[in-house]
Parts: sequence; C-alpha cells; structure tokens
Amino acid sequence: MINMRMNKRCAGFALGLGALLLSGCSAVNQMIGNEESVDYKSTVAGEPLSIPPDLTQANRDARFRAPEGTATLSQYQQSQQAQKDAGPADRVLPTASGVSVMRDGDIRWLVVDKPAETVYPQIIDFWGEQGFTIHSQDPRAGLMETDWAENRAKIPEGWIRTALGSVIDQIFDSGERERFRTRVERVNGKTEIYISHQQMVETPTPDGSAFKWVFGKEDPGLNAAMLARLMVFLGTDVKSAQTAVAQAEKDTDAPQITKMPEDQAALTVGEPFDRAWRRVGVAIDSAGFAVEDRDRSAGDYFIRYLDSDTGVKIEEQNIIGRLFGSKNTAAATPYRIHVAEQGSGSLVTVLDQNGQVQNSDTAKRIISVLSTHMAPK
Repeated sequence: MINMRMNKRCAGFALGLGALLLSGCSAVNQMIGNEESVDYKSTVAGEPLSIPPDLTQANRDARFRAPEGTATLSQYQQSQQAQKDAGPADRVLPTASGVSVMRDGDIRWLVVDKPAETVYPQIIDFWGEQGFTIHSQDPRAGLMETDWAENRAKIPEGWIRTALGSVIDQIFDSGERERFRTRVERVNGKTEIYISHQQMVETPTPDGSAFKWVFGKEDPGLNAAMLARLMVFLGTDVKSAQTAVAQAEKDTDAPQITKMPEDQAALTVGEPFDRAWRRVGVAIDSAGFAVEDRDRSAGDYFIRYLDSDTGVKIEEQNIIGRLFGSKNTAAATPYRIHVAEQGSGSLVTVLDQNGQVQNSDTAKRIISVLSTHMAPK
C-alpha cells in the first residue's frame, strides 16, 4: 500500500479544496486508463550539460560536417546520397541491433555489442532523461549511482491534480524514494549492464507523532522496467524491448545458498563461478556497498565497509564534522569479497586488503547482508 501524506502547511487548504472539487466528476485517468507506472522526479536539483543551439545545428548540417571514412570523391558522393535517401525514422532514431536481454532467476541484464567506453556515457544520459541526477560515478569501476528520486506516478492522477498542477505536486507525496545503481562489465568482447535499486519508505513512528524513513524491499520488476527503457534509449523499439525483457529465458531452479558454520564468515553458492560472480555482484549493488574496483580473473570485489552492529552500513563523518573536529572519526575499512570455484559450486569469503581470510564479526555481518540480498525475491 502506498504511504501518501500531505505537507502539513498545505493540508487544510488541500482538504477543503479537494472536498469542493470532488463533488464534480470522476478521475480522468480512471476513464481513459492510460496511467504511467514510472515517472521519476529527483530530490536533488541539477541541470545536464547542454550543447549551444548553434553547435547543434552545425552538427546536423552536412555543410559543416567533415566527411569520415572516405578516401575518394566517389565514395564521399555515395555516402552523401545515402544520407539523402534515408527516411525520417532513420535520421531521428535509428534502430539499433546488438542489444539482448539475459536472465538468471530474478536477475536480468543487458548484453550490448559495443565497447564499454561507448556505452557508459550513454547510460549517464539515460538516467538524466528518466528524471534522475547522478550522485556518483566511477568509470574505472564501471559504476554509477543516482540520487534519491520520487516516482510521481504513484500519486493518483485524478482530475484534481491535473487541474491544480504544480500546486498539488507540492502538497502530495508518495512516501517512497528510490535510487538506482548501474554496473557495467566487459565480458567476452561485449558490455554487460546491470541495474539494481534501493528503496526508502516513509513510515509513522510507533506513537504516530512523526514519520521516519526506513529501507524497503527491492522490486525486480522495477529493475526490469528500467532495463526495457534503457533498451529503447539505446535504439530498440518499445514493443521489442518490452517483449525481450518479459520473455527473457528464466532458470526456474533457484540456486542453493548456504551459510557456513557460525565460526566462519563464508557462504556456499550452488552455481559455477560465472553465475556466482554475477549473483554476488548484483547482491553487492542491491546492498549499497561502496565498490572501488573488481578483478573477475581473481574473483575479487574491492569494497569499503563502515560497520555497525546491525550489518547495515552507516555514513562516514561529513564535511561539517571534519571542519569542526567532531569526534565521529569512523572511516570505512577496505575489504575484498572473494568468489572462488569449489567443486560444482562456489565459495564466497571476506578478505582484508592483504588478501587474508577474515572471520571477524564484521566479516560475518558482510556475509549476512550478502546472503539476504542473494535470496530469491
């Protein structure tokens, strides 16, 4: 159920006006049945970089574009004629090939026949188009994370909201926020793209006097919806993208994930290395671990983890604390999450920065968090 509340300063106004308007007619979207399920608005303001209009026009006009890949006049003339013969659809949004969807249980990902250097900046543009701002990005690790954003589509699109526009947008709140993480990997000359997200839900305190934000549950369906949108952004038509994501072959056999005895910070995964590596990577993304690097050949994810006794990461000291000498001097510790093939399955352990196996309480909590996020959703 959607937790939706109104800004206290505007609640009285909204209720009075809503009662007056509700005496009219029914909601527009209930009549036409065309609600959009995803419509994000970032909680952080930010403007993407833009190209000056004159440069944009010059880029489209053949008079200002240098010929590429031509060695003779006849080849140049042929390329110019091909551009003239291209239809409007080819010029506006050419259909892209070489984008496919893979699936392993609840995990879906894209495989793109392009180098990561080409795909990575396109993904940044994609998130901007979806209404997000980028919170952090690390091209070296192939990672980017958005800021928290609200899915405004979860607020009912009644005719009242349509009539009042931005006024209602400032009053109503869905009570939910999501942020997305995208991971890009090079595999066999292609680029794999993974999308995961974290959710926060606004819930009332036990005494009902206030609200607090708590972590919600990740929805694999939302990840799949964003993958379909990314496919469209990369050039696949809408219908093909939806069909590909929906029909991606699913392995019905959930892997067996078992924790080792309590004195060991490890778990076993009943899958070969390639699949276990992928599953651990998605769990790291979903858990929100800070990833500095990864080495697939060695089976290592390099993370930083700031421990609490609950296994949930806590924030490092902020800039104000550093400036004024706050006593909160906690710093994230570097670890490696190591995946190794073991017989027909795989073993996941926690190593320190020197590669030594860790069985500390912190290592056990890291394994516990991973196990939770690797469980079938």
